[in-house]
Amino acid sequence: MLSGVTSSTRGLGPAPVRAWLVLCAMSMLQFFIAVDVTVVNIALPSIGTDLGVEGHSLTWVVVGYTITGGGLLMLGGRLGDLLGRRRTLLVGTTLFGLASLLAGLAPSFPVLVAARLLQGAGEAVALPAAMATIVLLFPEGPRRSRALSVWAAVASCGLVLGFALSGVITAHLGWRWIFLISVPFILVVIVAALVLVPADRSASRERARLDLPGSLLLMACPLLFVYAVVEAGEPGTDAWVSVAGLVGAVLAAVGFVRVESRSPNPLVPMTFFADRARLRANLTTMLLSGALSTSFLLFTFYLQDRLGIGPLGAGLTMLPLAASLIAASVLVPRLLGHWGARACVLVGLTSAAGAMAVIALVAVLGGGAAWLLPSMLLIAAGMGFGIVGLQYIAVSGTTDEDAGIASGVQRAADQLGGAAGVAIYIGLGFAPALHTGDPFVIAAVLAVLGLVVGAVVISRSPATAERQPMAG
Repeated sequence: MLSGVTSSTRGLGPAPVRAWLVLCAMSMLQFFIAVDVTVVNIALPSIGTDLGVEGHSLTWVVVGYTITGGGLLMLGGRLGDLLGRRRTLLVGTTLFGLASLLAGLAPSFPVLVAARLLQGAGEAVALPAAMATIVLLFPEGPRRSRALSVWAAVASCGLVLGFALSGVITAHLGWRWIFLISVPFILVVIVAALVLVPADRSASRERARLDLPGSLLLMACPLLFVYAVVEAGEPGTDAWVSVAGLVGAVLAAVGFVRVESRSPNPLVPMTFFADRARLRANLTTMLLSGALSTSFLLFTFYLQDRLGIGPLGAGLTMLPLAASLIAASVLVPRLLGHWGARACVLVGLTSAAGAMAVIALVAVLGGGAAWLLPSMLLIAAGMGFGIVGLQYIAVSGTTDEDAGIASGVQRAADQLGGAAGVAIYIGLGFAPALHTGDPFVIAAVLAVLGLVVGAVVISRSPATAERQPMAG
Protein backbone atom coordinates (compact mmCIF):
# COMPACT_ATOMS: atom_id res chain seq x y z
CA MET A 1 0.00 0.00 0.00
CA LEU A 2 1.00 3.63 -0.18
CA SER A 3 2.09 4.38 3.32
CA GLY A 4 -0.02 6.98 5.05
CA VAL A 5 -1.95 8.03 1.94
CA THR A 6 -5.74 7.95 1.69
CA SER A 7 -8.32 9.98 -0.12
CA SER A 8 -8.76 12.12 2.97
CA THR A 9 -5.11 12.95 3.59
CA ARG A 10 -4.77 16.26 1.81
CA GLY A 11 -1.30 17.65 1.61
CA LEU A 12 0.32 14.63 3.26
CA GLY A 13 1.15 12.75 0.07
CA PRO A 14 4.42 12.68 -1.82
CA ALA A 15 6.00 15.79 -3.24
CA PRO A 16 4.02 17.04 -6.30
CA VAL A 17 6.99 16.55 -8.64
CA ARG A 18 7.34 12.92 -7.66
CA ALA A 19 3.59 12.37 -7.93
CA TRP A 20 3.54 13.77 -11.45
CA LEU A 21 6.54 11.65 -12.44
CA VAL A 22 4.65 8.61 -11.23
CA LEU A 23 1.64 9.75 -13.27
CA CYS A 24 3.85 10.04 -16.37
CA ALA A 25 5.16 6.49 -15.89
CA MET A 26 1.71 5.05 -15.23
CA SER A 27 0.31 6.92 -18.23
CA MET A 28 3.02 5.41 -20.44
CA LEU A 29 1.90 1.97 -19.28
CA GLN A 30 -1.73 2.91 -19.85
CA PHE A 31 -0.94 4.18 -23.34
CA PHE A 32 0.63 0.97 -24.60
CA ILE A 33 -2.01 -1.19 -22.95
CA ALA A 34 -4.69 0.90 -24.65
CA VAL A 35 -2.81 0.80 -27.97
CA ASP A 36 -2.82 -3.00 -27.85
CA VAL A 37 -6.63 -2.99 -27.73
CA THR A 38 -6.92 -1.46 -31.23
CA VAL A 39 -3.50 -1.83 -32.84
CA VAL A 40 -4.29 -5.28 -34.23
CA ASN A 41 -7.47 -4.29 -36.08
CA ILE A 42 -5.93 -2.95 -39.30
CA ALA A 43 -3.12 -5.53 -39.10
CA LEU A 44 -5.47 -8.54 -38.95
CA PRO A 45 -5.39 -9.29 -42.71
CA SER A 46 -1.57 -9.32 -42.67
CA ILE A 47 -1.52 -11.56 -39.61
CA GLY A 48 -3.93 -13.98 -41.28
CA THR A 49 -1.88 -14.11 -44.47
CA ASP A 50 1.40 -14.65 -42.64
CA LEU A 51 0.13 -17.31 -40.22
CA GLY A 52 -2.32 -19.01 -42.59
CA VAL A 53 -5.50 -18.10 -40.72
CA GLU A 54 -8.72 -16.79 -42.22
CA GLY A 55 -11.92 -15.02 -41.25
CA HIS A 56 -13.65 -15.85 -38.01
CA SER A 57 -10.62 -17.27 -36.19
CA LEU A 58 -8.78 -13.94 -36.43
CA THR A 59 -11.33 -12.26 -34.15
CA TRP A 60 -9.83 -14.10 -31.21
CA VAL A 61 -6.67 -12.02 -31.55
CA VAL A 62 -8.84 -9.07 -30.49
CA VAL A 63 -11.44 -10.73 -28.26
CA GLY A 64 -8.94 -12.91 -26.39
CA TYR A 65 -7.08 -9.83 -25.17
CA THR A 66 -10.08 -7.71 -24.20
CA ILE A 67 -12.12 -10.43 -22.52
CA THR A 68 -9.20 -11.88 -20.55
CA GLY A 69 -8.05 -8.44 -19.49
CA GLY A 70 -11.52 -7.21 -18.60
CA GLY A 71 -12.58 -10.42 -16.88
CA LEU A 72 -9.51 -10.53 -14.65
CA LEU A 73 -9.31 -6.81 -13.88
CA MET A 74 -11.20 -7.09 -10.61
CA LEU A 75 -8.90 -9.89 -9.52
CA GLY A 76 -6.02 -7.56 -10.34
CA GLY A 77 -7.62 -4.82 -8.25
CA ARG A 78 -8.06 -7.21 -5.34
CA LEU A 79 -4.46 -8.37 -5.66
CA GLY A 80 -3.34 -4.78 -5.29
CA ASP A 81 -5.40 -4.33 -2.13
CA LEU A 82 -4.22 -7.60 -0.57
CA LEU A 83 -0.63 -7.95 -1.71
CA GLY A 84 0.47 -4.37 -2.25
CA ARG A 85 0.10 -2.12 -5.26
CA ARG A 86 3.75 -1.70 -6.05
CA ARG A 87 4.30 -5.44 -6.07
CA THR A 88 1.30 -6.21 -8.28
CA LEU A 89 2.18 -3.29 -10.55
CA LEU A 90 5.64 -4.73 -11.16
CA VAL A 91 4.36 -8.27 -11.68
CA GLY A 92 1.62 -7.22 -14.08
CA THR A 93 3.82 -4.86 -16.07
CA THR A 94 6.53 -7.49 -16.43
CA LEU A 95 4.00 -10.09 -17.59
CA PHE A 96 2.57 -7.66 -20.13
CA GLY A 97 6.06 -6.87 -21.48
CA LEU A 98 7.04 -10.53 -21.80
CA ALA A 99 3.73 -11.38 -23.47
CA SER A 100 4.25 -8.52 -25.95
CA LEU A 101 7.65 -9.95 -26.81
CA LEU A 102 6.13 -13.41 -27.26
CA ALA A 103 3.37 -12.03 -29.51
CA GLY A 104 5.90 -10.27 -31.72
CA LEU A 105 7.98 -13.45 -32.07
CA ALA A 106 5.06 -15.91 -32.27
CA PRO A 107 5.85 -18.69 -34.78
CA SER A 108 2.21 -19.80 -35.12
CA PHE A 109 -1.33 -18.57 -34.63
CA PRO A 110 -2.01 -20.57 -31.43
CA VAL A 111 1.11 -19.05 -29.85
CA LEU A 112 -0.05 -15.58 -30.87
CA VAL A 113 -3.48 -16.13 -29.29
CA ALA A 114 -1.82 -17.47 -26.12
CA ALA A 115 0.41 -14.39 -26.01
CA ARG A 116 -2.64 -12.14 -26.35
CA LEU A 117 -4.29 -13.96 -23.45
CA LEU A 118 -1.16 -13.38 -21.36
CA GLN A 119 -1.15 -9.71 -22.38
CA GLY A 120 -4.71 -9.44 -21.08
CA ALA A 121 -3.72 -11.09 -17.81
CA GLY A 122 -0.77 -8.71 -17.43
CA GLU A 123 -3.02 -5.73 -18.08
CA ALA A 124 -5.53 -7.00 -15.51
CA VAL A 125 -2.87 -7.16 -12.81
CA ALA A 126 -1.04 -3.93 -13.67
CA LEU A 127 -3.74 -1.39 -14.55
CA PRO A 128 -5.82 -1.39 -11.33
CA ALA A 129 -2.62 -1.01 -9.29
CA ALA A 130 -1.50 1.83 -11.55
CA MET A 131 -4.83 3.66 -11.34
CA ALA A 132 -5.11 3.11 -7.56
CA THR A 133 -1.59 4.50 -7.17
CA ILE A 134 -2.66 7.66 -8.99
CA VAL A 135 -5.88 7.96 -6.98
CA LEU A 136 -4.02 7.72 -3.69
CA LEU A 137 -1.18 10.05 -4.69
CA PHE A 138 -3.56 12.82 -5.76
CA PRO A 139 -6.14 13.95 -3.16
CA GLU A 140 -9.74 14.59 -4.17
CA GLY A 141 -10.19 17.98 -5.73
CA PRO A 142 -8.37 19.82 -8.54
CA ARG A 143 -5.23 17.67 -8.37
CA ARG A 144 -7.10 14.40 -8.76
CA SER A 145 -9.37 15.74 -11.49
CA ARG A 146 -6.33 16.88 -13.49
CA ALA A 147 -4.52 13.59 -12.92
CA LEU A 148 -7.54 11.53 -13.97
CA SER A 149 -8.08 13.70 -17.04
CA VAL A 150 -4.48 13.03 -18.08
CA TRP A 151 -4.97 9.31 -17.40
CA ALA A 152 -8.21 9.15 -19.41
CA ALA A 153 -6.81 11.26 -22.27
CA VAL A 154 -3.76 9.00 -22.57
CA ALA A 155 -5.98 5.89 -22.61
CA SER A 156 -8.31 7.35 -25.23
CA CYS A 157 -5.40 8.56 -27.37
CA GLY A 158 -3.86 5.11 -27.13
CA LEU A 159 -7.07 3.55 -28.41
CA VAL A 160 -7.30 6.00 -31.28
CA LEU A 161 -3.61 6.07 -32.19
CA GLY A 162 -3.59 2.29 -32.17
CA PHE A 163 -5.36 2.41 -35.53
CA ALA A 164 -2.85 4.89 -36.98
CA LEU A 165 0.14 3.01 -35.58
CA SER A 166 -1.25 -0.25 -36.92
CA GLY A 167 -1.43 1.13 -40.44
CA VAL A 168 2.00 2.78 -40.36
CA ILE A 169 3.86 -0.08 -38.68
CA THR A 170 2.19 -2.82 -40.72
CA ALA A 171 2.92 -0.99 -43.97
CA HIS A 172 6.59 -0.23 -43.23
CA LEU A 173 7.86 -2.71 -40.60
CA GLY A 174 5.48 -5.67 -40.60
CA TRP A 175 2.73 -6.68 -38.18
CA ARG A 176 5.09 -8.21 -35.61
CA TRP A 177 6.37 -4.76 -34.68
CA ILE A 178 2.95 -3.65 -33.48
CA PHE A 179 3.75 -5.79 -30.42
CA LEU A 180 7.54 -5.45 -30.25
CA ILE A 181 7.56 -1.64 -30.27
CA SER A 182 6.12 -1.47 -26.73
CA VAL A 183 8.78 -3.66 -25.09
CA PRO A 184 11.47 -0.98 -24.45
CA PHE A 185 8.86 1.43 -23.09
CA ILE A 186 7.57 -1.23 -20.70
CA LEU A 187 11.13 -1.58 -19.39
CA VAL A 188 11.14 2.17 -18.68
CA VAL A 189 7.89 1.81 -16.72
CA ILE A 190 9.33 -1.02 -14.64
CA VAL A 191 12.41 1.02 -13.73
CA ALA A 192 10.27 4.06 -12.90
CA ALA A 193 8.02 1.97 -10.65
CA LEU A 194 11.02 0.57 -8.80
CA VAL A 195 12.46 4.05 -8.23
CA LEU A 196 9.40 6.27 -7.75
CA VAL A 197 6.47 4.26 -6.38
CA PRO A 198 6.56 3.98 -2.55
CA ALA A 199 7.20 0.52 -1.16
CA ASP A 200 4.26 -1.57 0.02
CA ARG A 201 3.50 -1.54 3.67
CA SER A 202 3.52 -5.02 5.21
CA ALA A 203 0.24 -6.18 6.70
CA SER A 204 -1.25 -9.43 7.91
CA ARG A 205 -4.07 -9.20 5.38
CA GLU A 206 -1.56 -10.03 2.66
CA ARG A 207 -2.11 -13.66 3.65
CA ALA A 208 -5.82 -13.54 2.81
CA ARG A 209 -6.96 -16.05 0.20
CA LEU A 210 -7.96 -14.82 -3.23
CA ASP A 211 -11.35 -15.52 -4.74
CA LEU A 212 -10.23 -17.53 -7.76
CA PRO A 213 -13.66 -19.17 -8.43
CA GLY A 214 -15.21 -15.72 -8.61
CA SER A 215 -12.49 -14.57 -11.02
CA LEU A 216 -13.02 -17.52 -13.36
CA LEU A 217 -16.79 -17.04 -13.38
CA LEU A 218 -16.40 -13.34 -14.05
CA MET A 219 -14.20 -14.06 -17.08
CA ALA A 220 -16.42 -16.90 -18.32
CA CYS A 221 -19.59 -14.79 -18.33
CA PRO A 222 -18.58 -12.18 -20.96
CA LEU A 223 -16.57 -14.74 -22.94
CA LEU A 224 -19.60 -17.01 -23.33
CA PHE A 225 -21.86 -14.05 -24.02
CA VAL A 226 -19.65 -12.66 -26.80
CA TYR A 227 -19.24 -16.13 -28.29
CA ALA A 228 -23.02 -16.61 -28.35
CA VAL A 229 -23.69 -13.24 -29.99
CA VAL A 230 -20.99 -13.69 -32.65
CA GLU A 231 -22.11 -17.22 -33.51
CA ALA A 232 -25.77 -16.14 -33.71
CA GLY A 233 -25.01 -14.07 -36.79
CA GLU A 234 -22.96 -16.70 -38.59
CA PRO A 235 -24.85 -18.42 -41.44
CA GLY A 236 -25.19 -22.14 -41.04
CA THR A 237 -24.59 -22.10 -37.28
CA ASP A 238 -27.04 -24.24 -35.29
CA ALA A 239 -29.26 -22.19 -32.99
CA TRP A 240 -28.44 -24.41 -30.02
CA VAL A 241 -24.82 -23.22 -30.09
CA SER A 242 -25.79 -19.63 -29.38
CA VAL A 243 -28.48 -20.66 -26.91
CA ALA A 244 -25.99 -22.79 -25.02
CA GLY A 245 -23.54 -19.88 -24.92
CA LEU A 246 -26.18 -17.50 -23.57
CA VAL A 247 -27.33 -20.01 -20.97
CA GLY A 248 -23.74 -20.54 -19.92
CA ALA A 249 -23.22 -16.78 -19.60
CA VAL A 250 -26.32 -16.44 -17.40
CA LEU A 251 -25.27 -19.38 -15.23
CA ALA A 252 -21.78 -17.89 -14.85
CA ALA A 253 -23.28 -14.55 -13.81
CA VAL A 254 -25.59 -16.17 -11.26
CA GLY A 255 -22.74 -18.31 -10.00
CA PHE A 256 -20.54 -15.23 -9.60
CA VAL A 257 -23.12 -13.49 -7.42
CA ARG A 258 -23.60 -16.59 -5.27
CA VAL A 259 -19.86 -17.13 -4.86
CA GLU A 260 -19.24 -13.49 -3.96
CA SER A 261 -22.07 -13.42 -1.42
CA ARG A 262 -20.72 -16.49 0.38
CA SER A 263 -16.96 -16.09 0.03
CA PRO A 264 -15.03 -15.01 3.17
CA ASN A 265 -12.70 -13.05 0.86
CA PRO A 266 -14.88 -12.01 -2.09
CA LEU A 267 -13.35 -10.60 -5.22
CA VAL A 268 -15.86 -7.76 -4.99
CA PRO A 269 -17.81 -7.48 -1.71
CA MET A 270 -21.52 -7.05 -2.44
CA THR A 271 -21.52 -4.06 -0.10
CA PHE A 272 -19.24 -2.30 -2.56
CA PHE A 273 -22.25 -1.78 -4.83
CA ALA A 274 -24.37 -0.29 -2.07
CA ASP A 275 -23.06 3.08 -3.27
CA ARG A 276 -25.65 3.87 -5.93
CA ALA A 277 -23.58 6.63 -7.55
CA ARG A 278 -20.67 4.23 -8.03
CA LEU A 279 -22.93 1.48 -9.36
CA ARG A 280 -24.57 3.78 -11.89
CA ALA A 281 -21.22 5.22 -12.95
CA ASN A 282 -19.87 1.76 -13.78
CA LEU A 283 -23.01 0.75 -15.66
CA THR A 284 -22.88 3.96 -17.68
CA THR A 285 -19.18 3.35 -18.35
CA MET A 286 -20.05 0.03 -19.98
CA LEU A 287 -22.64 1.64 -22.25
CA LEU A 288 -20.38 4.54 -23.25
CA SER A 289 -17.38 2.29 -23.89
CA GLY A 290 -19.50 -0.02 -26.02
CA ALA A 291 -20.51 2.88 -28.25
CA LEU A 292 -16.97 4.29 -28.46
CA SER A 293 -15.43 0.93 -29.39
CA THR A 294 -18.15 0.44 -31.99
CA SER A 295 -17.45 3.86 -33.51
CA PHE A 296 -13.77 3.00 -34.00
CA LEU A 297 -14.59 -0.14 -35.95
CA LEU A 298 -17.31 1.57 -37.96
CA PHE A 299 -14.78 4.25 -38.96
CA THR A 300 -12.24 1.72 -40.16
CA PHE A 301 -14.82 -0.53 -41.87
CA TYR A 302 -16.34 2.41 -43.73
CA LEU A 303 -12.99 3.83 -44.81
CA GLN A 304 -11.66 0.51 -46.07
CA ASP A 305 -14.76 -1.38 -47.22
CA ARG A 306 -16.92 1.46 -48.57
CA LEU A 307 -14.29 3.99 -49.67
CA GLY A 308 -11.47 1.61 -50.60
CA ILE A 309 -8.84 3.43 -48.51
CA GLY A 310 -5.80 1.28 -47.64
CA PRO A 311 -4.59 0.43 -44.11
CA LEU A 312 -2.12 3.31 -43.93
CA GLY A 313 -4.63 5.87 -45.15
CA ALA A 314 -7.34 4.52 -42.86
CA GLY A 315 -5.05 4.76 -39.86
CA LEU A 316 -3.94 8.31 -40.63
CA THR A 317 -7.54 9.42 -41.13
CA MET A 318 -8.11 8.67 -37.44
CA LEU A 319 -5.54 11.24 -36.31
CA PRO A 320 -7.95 14.21 -36.16
CA LEU A 321 -9.86 12.29 -33.50
CA ALA A 322 -6.75 12.05 -31.32
CA ALA A 323 -5.94 15.75 -31.75
CA SER A 324 -9.49 16.77 -30.86
CA LEU A 325 -9.45 14.46 -27.86
CA ILE A 326 -6.33 16.08 -26.45
CA ALA A 327 -7.88 19.53 -26.84
CA ALA A 328 -11.11 18.42 -25.15
CA SER A 329 -9.25 16.76 -22.27
CA VAL A 330 -7.45 20.02 -21.46
CA LEU A 331 -10.82 21.67 -20.85
CA VAL A 332 -12.44 18.89 -18.83
CA PRO A 333 -10.84 19.54 -15.39
CA ARG A 334 -11.98 23.17 -15.38
CA LEU A 335 -15.46 22.29 -16.55
CA LEU A 336 -15.70 19.55 -13.93
CA GLY A 337 -15.16 22.24 -11.32
CA HIS A 338 -17.96 24.42 -12.68
CA TRP A 339 -20.48 21.83 -13.82
CA GLY A 340 -19.81 18.76 -11.70
CA ALA A 341 -18.98 15.25 -12.84
CA ARG A 342 -22.53 14.15 -13.63
CA ALA A 343 -23.20 17.06 -16.00
CA CYS A 344 -19.92 16.41 -17.82
CA VAL A 345 -20.87 12.77 -18.28
CA LEU A 346 -24.21 13.75 -19.80
CA VAL A 347 -22.41 16.08 -22.24
CA GLY A 348 -20.12 13.20 -23.18
CA LEU A 349 -23.01 10.80 -23.76
CA THR A 350 -24.84 13.36 -25.88
CA SER A 351 -21.73 14.02 -27.98
CA ALA A 352 -21.16 10.30 -28.55
CA ALA A 353 -24.81 9.79 -29.52
CA GLY A 354 -24.53 12.66 -32.00
CA ALA A 355 -21.42 11.07 -33.48
CA MET A 356 -23.15 7.74 -33.99
CA ALA A 357 -26.05 9.54 -35.68
CA VAL A 358 -23.57 11.23 -38.05
CA ILE A 359 -22.07 7.83 -38.90
CA ALA A 360 -25.51 6.49 -39.77
CA LEU A 361 -26.25 9.56 -41.90
CA VAL A 362 -22.93 9.30 -43.77
CA ALA A 363 -23.64 5.63 -44.48
CA VAL A 364 -27.08 6.46 -45.88
CA LEU A 365 -25.81 9.32 -48.05
CA GLY A 366 -22.64 7.52 -49.12
CA GLY A 367 -20.41 10.44 -48.13
CA GLY A 368 -16.64 10.50 -48.32
CA ALA A 369 -14.03 10.54 -45.55
CA ALA A 370 -14.44 14.30 -45.00
CA TRP A 371 -18.02 13.71 -43.89
CA LEU A 372 -16.74 11.65 -40.98
CA LEU A 373 -14.81 14.56 -39.45
CA PRO A 374 -17.79 15.94 -37.46
CA SER A 375 -18.39 12.52 -35.94
CA MET A 376 -14.69 12.24 -35.02
CA LEU A 377 -14.86 15.57 -33.20
CA LEU A 378 -18.00 14.51 -31.34
CA ILE A 379 -16.48 11.17 -30.36
CA ALA A 380 -13.45 13.02 -28.98
CA ALA A 381 -15.73 15.24 -26.91
CA GLY A 382 -17.64 12.19 -25.70
CA MET A 383 -14.43 10.58 -24.50
CA GLY A 384 -13.02 13.70 -22.90
CA PHE A 385 -16.15 14.56 -20.96
CA GLY A 386 -17.71 11.16 -20.33
CA ILE A 387 -14.79 8.95 -19.36
CA VAL A 388 -13.13 11.47 -17.02
CA GLY A 389 -16.40 12.27 -15.29
CA LEU A 390 -17.30 8.60 -14.87
CA GLN A 391 -13.85 7.74 -13.53
CA TYR A 392 -14.10 10.54 -10.99
CA ILE A 393 -17.50 9.34 -9.74
CA ALA A 394 -16.40 5.69 -9.69
CA VAL A 395 -13.38 6.29 -7.43
CA SER A 396 -14.70 9.13 -5.27
CA GLY A 397 -14.70 8.38 -1.57
CA THR A 398 -12.24 5.47 -1.84
CA THR A 399 -9.55 4.80 0.73
CA ASP A 400 -6.38 2.75 0.86
CA GLU A 401 -8.58 -0.25 1.72
CA ASP A 402 -10.76 -0.27 -1.38
CA ALA A 403 -9.12 1.95 -3.99
CA GLY A 404 -7.87 -1.12 -5.88
CA ILE A 405 -11.35 -2.66 -6.01
CA ALA A 406 -12.89 0.60 -7.20
CA SER A 407 -10.23 1.01 -9.89
CA GLY A 408 -10.52 -2.62 -10.99
CA VAL A 409 -14.30 -2.48 -11.24
CA GLN A 410 -14.17 0.76 -13.22
CA ARG A 411 -11.57 -0.59 -15.65
CA ALA A 412 -13.46 -3.88 -16.00
CA ALA A 413 -16.66 -1.99 -16.79
CA ASP A 414 -14.77 0.04 -19.40
CA GLN A 415 -13.11 -2.91 -21.12
CA LEU A 416 -15.90 -5.46 -20.90
CA GLY A 417 -18.39 -2.81 -21.97
CA GLY A 418 -16.30 -2.14 -25.06
CA ALA A 419 -16.06 -5.84 -25.92
CA ALA A 420 -19.76 -6.48 -25.31
CA GLY A 421 -20.73 -3.38 -27.27
CA VAL A 422 -18.73 -4.47 -30.31
CA ALA A 423 -20.19 -7.98 -30.06
CA ILE A 424 -23.77 -6.69 -29.91
CA TYR A 425 -23.71 -3.61 -32.13
CA ILE A 426 -21.19 -4.74 -34.76
CA GLY A 427 -22.08 -8.43 -34.45
CA LEU A 428 -25.79 -7.91 -35.00
CA GLY A 429 -25.40 -5.04 -37.47
CA PHE A 430 -23.01 -6.93 -39.76
CA ALA A 431 -24.25 -10.47 -39.18
CA PRO A 432 -24.68 -12.27 -42.54
CA ALA A 433 -27.68 -14.13 -41.15
CA LEU A 434 -29.46 -10.92 -40.13
CA HIS A 435 -29.36 -8.77 -43.29
CA THR A 436 -32.30 -6.41 -42.78
CA GLY A 437 -30.70 -3.11 -43.83
CA ASP A 438 -27.49 -1.12 -44.01
CA PRO A 439 -25.19 -2.68 -41.37
CA PHE A 440 -23.56 0.67 -40.58
CA VAL A 441 -26.94 2.21 -39.82
CA ILE A 442 -28.09 -0.74 -37.72
CA ALA A 443 -24.91 -0.78 -35.64
CA ALA A 444 -24.99 2.99 -35.13
CA VAL A 445 -28.66 3.04 -34.12
CA LEU A 446 -28.11 0.24 -31.59
CA ALA A 447 -25.18 2.20 -30.09
CA VAL A 448 -27.32 5.35 -29.84
CA LEU A 449 -30.00 3.41 -27.97
CA GLY A 450 -27.35 2.18 -25.54
CA LEU A 451 -26.16 5.75 -24.97
CA VAL A 452 -29.71 6.90 -24.28
CA VAL A 453 -30.02 4.21 -21.63
CA GLY A 454 -26.70 5.37 -20.16
CA ALA A 455 -27.95 8.96 -19.99
CA VAL A 456 -31.07 7.86 -18.13
CA VAL A 457 -29.01 5.77 -15.69
CA ILE A 458 -26.49 8.48 -14.80
CA SER A 459 -29.10 11.25 -14.65
CA ARG A 460 -30.84 9.32 -11.86
CA SER A 461 -27.58 9.07 -9.92
CA PRO A 462 -27.88 10.50 -6.39
CA ALA A 463 -26.33 13.78 -5.39
CA THR A 464 -23.37 11.94 -3.86
CA ALA A 465 -22.06 11.66 -7.40
CA GLU A 466 -20.92 15.25 -6.90
CA ARG A 467 -19.04 14.49 -3.69
CA GLN A 468 -16.16 16.85 -4.20
CA PRO A 469 -16.49 20.29 -5.78
CA MET A 470 -13.46 20.97 -7.93
CA ALA A 471 -12.51 24.56 -8.28
CA GLY A 472 -11.16 25.36 -11.70
